[in-house]
Amino acid sequence: MYKIITTEGRAKRAEVTTVHGTIQTPVFMNVGTIAAIKGAVSTMDLHEIGTQVELSNTYHLHLRPGDEVVKKMGGLHKFMNWDRPILTDSGGFQVFSLTKLRKIKEEGVYFNSHIDGRRIFMGPEQSMQIQSNLGSTIAMAFDECAPYPATREYMENSVSRTTRWLARCKAEMIRLNGLEDTINKQQMLFGINQGGTFADIRVDHAKRIAEMDLDGYGIGGLAVGETHEEMYHILDETVPYLPQDKPTYLMGVGTPANILEGVERGVDFFDCVYPSRNGRHGHVYTNHGKLNLFNAKYELDDRPIEEGCQCPACKNYSRAYIRHLLKAKEMLGMRLCVLHNLYFYNHMMEEIRDALDEHRFAAYKKSKLEGFSIGE
Repeated sequence: MYKIITTEGRAKRAEVTTVHGTIQTPVFMNVGTIAAIKGAVSTMDLHEIGTQVELSNTYHLHLRPGDEVVKKMGGLHKFMNWDRPILTDSGGFQVFSLTKLRKIKEEGVYFNSHIDGRRIFMGPEQSMQIQSNLGSTIAMAFDECAPYPATREYMENSVSRTTRWLARCKAEMIRLNGLEDTINKQQMLFGINQGGTFADIRVDHAKRIAEMDLDGYGIGGLAVGETHEEMYHILDETVPYLPQDKPTYLMGVGTPANILEGVERGVDFFDCVYPSRNGRHGHVYTNHGKLNLFNAKYELDDRPIEEGCQCPACKNYSRAYIRHLLKAKEMLGMRLCVLHNLYFYNHMMEEIRDALDEHRFAAYKKSKLEGFSIGE
């Protein structure tokens, strides 16, 4: 169930009630592709840094350990010891981006595993079955993430197929949720809007999938090579045509600035690998922009990554020490940077929610963006 608490312009402050707890939105989902956040971050850590939703990947978990294994272990929540909501993406993005050898047909996609090369088939029904075995809170529909750039003709055909696949996903989820041995019989289904940078295709698709009365709606196929301005334009054009009484999820986005712009345009859910990926390379986010802790100027810097930050790294360690760990290739350095970055994102979302509650989001966004641009 989705309940809007307050709005400011198009920005929404809401909550989503699920079988695994209530999600306060806008929310940033912490990406744990194979049921773990890269960088030696545990689910106990996720609790400590204020994570609301963990996101795992259907494609990767299907390949290893296998969704049947996860089901036998009682589902993803039990398997990874996480008691809050989990969103699983459908595997579509990985099928279309990781695998060079693939064949798209109406029934689904034939492709080769990027791990051992074995031939695999995945279509709407298979994606729903895998996600049902995982028992996630929210399952994403199986779609084609079209290449960028793509011709108008290619995009129209791709979006039509994605719409047909969505109808099959919905029918299969209804069937699965009615089975006796299904782990989560209240699994939610989010559809995905596609259309590249063709605003009219996006709007038409949004109208078509809005009629299918799903639990939520993702906007896919952005942050794949287009400019930020193009992305914001597509959001301006498309979001108003998605149901306003359902959550909207901008998939795979993005930087702190992208998130602020997305919230302003009515987006509720975000996810991105940036905080963990950048953290593993010593790049950390602060209210004064991004720092590279490998820089020599931090060698004798006894300050935390960010003054006043309450993350485990900043409360206990200096920039100099973390830099030393990174230079020495000690895993703790990577872990501390990832913890800080995820905390930074989670805490920023908390600030966004507070600002919306107090009807000062526009002022908050302006000061936050100014801080990012000034630097240290």
